[in-house]
Amino acid sequence: MDDILITGSSAPQVHELIHKLNHIFALKQLGKLDYFLGIEVQYLSSGALLLNQSKYIHDLLCKTDMENSNSIGSPMVSSCRLSKFGTDSMSDATLYRSIVGALQYATLTRPDIAFSVNKVSQFMANPLESHWKAVKRILRYLKGTLDHGLLIHPSQTGPPFSLRAYSDSDWATDQDDRKSVSGSCIYFGLNLISWSSKKQQVVARSSTEAEYRSMAHTTTELLWIQSLLQELKVPFRTPTLLWDNLSVVALTHNPILHSRTKHIELDIHFVRERVISKQLQVLHVSSTEQLADLLTKPLSPAKYASIRDKLKVYSHRVPP
Repeated sequence: MDDILITGSSAPQVHELIHKLNHIFALKQLGKLDYFLGIEVQYLSSGALLLNQSKYIHDLLCKTDMENSNSIGSPMVSSCRLSKFGTDSMSDATLYRSIVGALQYATLTRPDIAFSVNKVSQFMANPLESHWKAVKRILRYLKGTLDHGLLIHPSQTGPPFSLRAYSDSDWATDQDDRKSVSGSCIYFGLNLISWSSKKQQVVARSSTEAEYRSMAHTTTELLWIQSLLQELKVPFRTPTLLWDNLSVVALTHNPILHSRTKHIELDIHFVRERVISKQLQVLHVSSTEQLADLLTKPLSPAKYASIRDKLKVYSHRVPP
């Protein structure tokens, strides 16, 4: 049995498609969308949708006997630096892998835990007690934000729609191999539609290199989204805006490569080609307004909550 969602801007065409499919396959229509593959859909009075996984997360809390645990303001301590060395091995590695795998699915509607879940996912082979402690903190954070989810606004303007992205990195923060973390978030209009928190594959020799590798990854994702929108015939504004720090912005506008940047020449040319062709405009954003910051490092609860709101993660009880 397969589940499928059919949506569109024209109700008659949607009904016509369902009618044609029903002639070929045995379909069971369940009416207005309210629950799909563990994702709950709530309709707010403003016309917005709130996607959350409260039941799914509650089941995780019950599985780990943490449904009555005390909640906490952030999923990871700001000073946390996990390593594959240091403490005893966890007694039940299977439980660790099961819970972390389930948390990965929870990031579908909770971009606010993407970094912390990505971090604990790196120790699946040999989880330690310190890693399990970090997982339990994520669960305690989710316990306190059980009713939070991803807010989807109706469009407030007509086409063409805006497409913008934020890119960031945290240089050489991995305690074991000194690789950096890339983070990005992409907005279509008011809505967050794509986000990423990922350890880079090679060691960056400078913070600028780490930032540029993150920007190249974000640019690739932007190009794919642009291609998808064109295929769907959805008009969007060009150039796409990409926000990053000053050193990277300067490098995208400066065609001269010196000895410190030759080793990332491919990434530089890849991004610069998009800047020259007017597909991409790279702009500076201050560290206080960098929304991808939450996807690259653990933050204090106050700063964490501030950026979480900008990532469109809200409670249905306190609508924006």
